[in-house]
Amino acid sequence: MTDSLHKDDDSLRERFEELRAQEFGRLDECGYAYLDYTGSALYAESHLRAHEEFLKHHVLGNPHSENPASAEATRIVDDARRDVLDFFRADPDEYTVIFTANASAALKLVGESYPFAAGSRLALLEDNHNSVNGIRMYAERRGAETEYLPLDSELRADRSVPIPVSGEKPSLFAYPAQSNFSGVRHPMALAQGARGLGYDVLLDAAAFVPTSELDLGGGEVDFACVSFYKMFGFPTGVGALIARREALARLERPWFAGGTVEFVSVQNRVHRLLLGAGGFEDGTLNFLGIAAVQGGLAFLSEVGMGRVRRRVTGLTARLLRILQDARHPTGEPAVRIYGPTTTDARGGTVAFNLIRADGRAVPYGEVERAAGAVGIALRGGCFCNPGAAERALELPGQAMLECLESIEQGHFDLRVLAECLGEDVAVGAMRASVSIPTIDADLDRLEAFLAGYWDR
Repeated sequence: MTDSLHKDDDSLRERFEELRAQEFGRLDECGYAYLDYTGSALYAESHLRAHEEFLKHHVLGNPHSENPASAEATRIVDDARRDVLDFFRADPDEYTVIFTANASAALKLVGESYPFAAGSRLALLEDNHNSVNGIRMYAERRGAETEYLPLDSELRADRSVPIPVSGEKPSLFAYPAQSNFSGVRHPMALAQGARGLGYDVLLDAAAFVPTSELDLGGGEVDFACVSFYKMFGFPTGVGALIARREALARLERPWFAGGTVEFVSVQNRVHRLLLGAGGFEDGTLNFLGIAAVQGGLAFLSEVGMGRVRRRVTGLTARLLRILQDARHPTGEPAVRIYGPTTTDARGGTVAFNLIRADGRAVPYGEVERAAGAVGIALRGGCFCNPGAAERALELPGQAMLECLESIEQGHFDLRVLAECLGEDVAVGAMRASVSIPTIDADLDRLEAFLAGYWDR
């Protein structure tokens, strides 16, 4: 059995190494060890070539018309909607797809249109991207209460459900399927529990879907958002809100725009929004970009999301070992990992800091620049996830507030915050993430970089 497992691992590694050479050879041509896939995926060369050939041989016009070029663009957009629903196993009778500029724009559509009122609640995990945190501004403006569910020491949800609501006022629960800070995968059971308590559920799937299968067939989620460049690198500027039709009908759009209306009368000052997705797609869609979505989804399907997940799990296990084994010459640990130190219920994103022998964190900017100088692409900061960062780094609440309020507008950055809090406080972290193009040679370079860092 063990020999069989090793053969399976070897076969999987060889398959992805071949894929790296065929589709992502530019990484080696440029000399990069790219470990920032949570920031952005990389496009496959075959996907780019296929889209270029498509554009060479098609004439696509603005979809808001009936001429042949417009009708062709409309068909392409409709086909892409269908493929998105198929990819996420969402029943087209139950769900629809709204194309947006990115996941943040999809989240904003929900936030600005959700019918919050006095007596409503917005429940969030402490672990959320700022584009989700921003929804609290809409909730509070309409008199709703906001609740944050805390994280435990592994940066997992410390409580499985938010406070129950009566159901008399609409309430929303929003959380990430996978943390963009720690890589923790928060379970779909959170959605099930919240729905059972009367909440609509908004799932931020942007960090999850590049390397894992999202199945919306269970009906636990009312709204889910994705960015396609995070899934397959190209195109940028196209995302989607996948919405349950019933939940979408309850939203109240605060404005209208070109393409979203059945009619507008200036002299009578009236308008009527289109039903369904059309009422939420402002202006002209990025129809040339949307035409590339089908090819990207086809590429992921051909690779196989099950294979991707197994491959990423194996790479993550090695990445964690490398970080855990990094030592000072004295034998003291040289790295502190934030979040799980095993591959259990986590994705291929790992947050960490280099730690001096006296236990103080090396400023993340120094590490990011040093890695960049030898061609290793990591990311440093708080990754637009202040809740997870504050919990992981144990940032002092009152001192933080005093510093934040004392720094003049236009002068804030994490370096200034660090100076205010004192040198013993880490205000950011490093993040390494792996995905389809990653090979062991990339992790070899990271391991060598960490081993030689203290000599430099």
